[in-house]
Amino acid sequence: MSSIDGFWAVVPCGGAGTRLWPLSRSGSPKFLHDLTGSGRTLLEQTHDRLAPLVEDRFLVVTGDAHSEAVRKQLTSLEESAVWAEPSARDSMAAIGLAAAVLERRGAEVMGSFAADHVIDDPQLFGETVRRAVAAAREGWLVTIGIEPTFASSAFGYIHQGEALPGLEGAHRVVEFVEKPSVPVAEEYVATGHFRWNAGMFVVRPTVLLDLLGERDPDFAATLRAIAADPTRLPELWETLPRIAIDHAVAEPAAAAGRVAVVPGAFGWDDVGDFDSLAGLIADRHQLAVLGDAGLLHTDGATGLVVPGSGRIVAVIGLDDVVVVDTPDALLVTTRDRAQDVKSVVAALKDKGRQDLT
Repeated sequence: MSSIDGFWAVVPCGGAGTRLWPLSRSGSPKFLHDLTGSGRTLLEQTHDRLAPLVEDRFLVVTGDAHSEAVRKQLTSLEESAVWAEPSARDSMAAIGLAAAVLERRGAEVMGSFAADHVIDDPQLFGETVRRAVAAAREGWLVTIGIEPTFASSAFGYIHQGEALPGLEGAHRVVEFVEKPSVPVAEEYVATGHFRWNAGMFVVRPTVLLDLLGERDPDFAATLRAIAADPTRLPELWETLPRIAIDHAVAEPAAAAGRVAVVPGAFGWDDVGDFDSLAGLIADRHQLAVLGDAGLLHTDGATGLVVPGSGRIVAVIGLDDVVVVDTPDALLVTTRDRAQDVKSVVAALKDKGRQDLT
C-alpha cells in the first residue's frame, strides 16, 4: 500500500479510560496498554496501521504526563512529532493545535485518529481513508462513519445524506446526533442511513481552523499563535476553551452543509469498557483472559479475567463476570454493569484517593 502524498496523521492521545479501571488510569491510560493480546499497545497498533498511509508524517498530541511514555513506544518519531499539552482542554484544542502546526508545515491534508481504537481490517481502513482524503482535498470536513453492527446507545450517530458527485464513497452529513436511547438507535440502524461517530476527521488544516474561526476567532488565532511560537504554549494554552471538536466545529459545519461522511466497514471498536474488551478477546460463551493465564483457576465461568497482581485468581461457576486484579486494586463486576465502572473512579476522587485513579 503506497503512502498518500501530502497527507499527515494526527494522533490525539488523551483521556484516562475510566471505564477500564483499575487497568487504565490517569497515569497509565488505555492507549499505552496491550489490550488485545497482540504484543502491541493500542498506540503502537494505531501507528502501525497509519504508517503505510503517511510514512513518517505523524503528529502526536498528548498530555505532559504521558509524553515520555509515548516517545518510548513510538521510537521512530522525531522529537518534533510529539506535542505535550500542559493540561487537558478536550479534543478541539488538541486537534486544532495539530492543524495549526501542520498548516505552518505546508501539510495538504490531515487525518485525526484516536490512539485507543481497535480496527480489524487495516487494508480496508486504508482504502476508506484514501476516499476521505480525496473529499478533503475538495474542501470538505470529512468524517469516517462506522457502519453499525447493532443498535448501540453508547455511541453518537452521523445521519448520512445524499452521495456527493465525483467523490467515491462520500456523502453529505445531515446532522450529528448525540447518544440515543436503544429504541431510537434501533430506528436509526433500521433506516440504513446512520453511522456510528468514531471521532475520525480528515480535513485540510486551514479549512479546519477557518471553520473554527467562524465561530470562535480568538480560539483559532490563539492556536495559530502557539504554532508560530511554541515557547508561548504554557502561556496561551490555559486560555483555550474546553470543548470537543464535534461541538466546536463538526455540528455547526454539518448544519451549514459543509461536512461529508465516508462509511467504513473495516471492523472498529473503541474498547470503551470491559464488556467491549471481553468481546474482542473471546466469544460471549467463553472466559477471556488478558495476562498470565497461569495465574488463573477457573471452573464453569464465562466473562473476562485480568490477572495482574502476581497472585492466583480463582473464578468458579460465574457467568459474564469481570475480574481485574492489580497490585493495589481489585475490581469485580459483570459485563452488563461494565459501563458503571467509571463511578468507582469518581467515588475514589471524592475520597481523595487520586493515587488509585
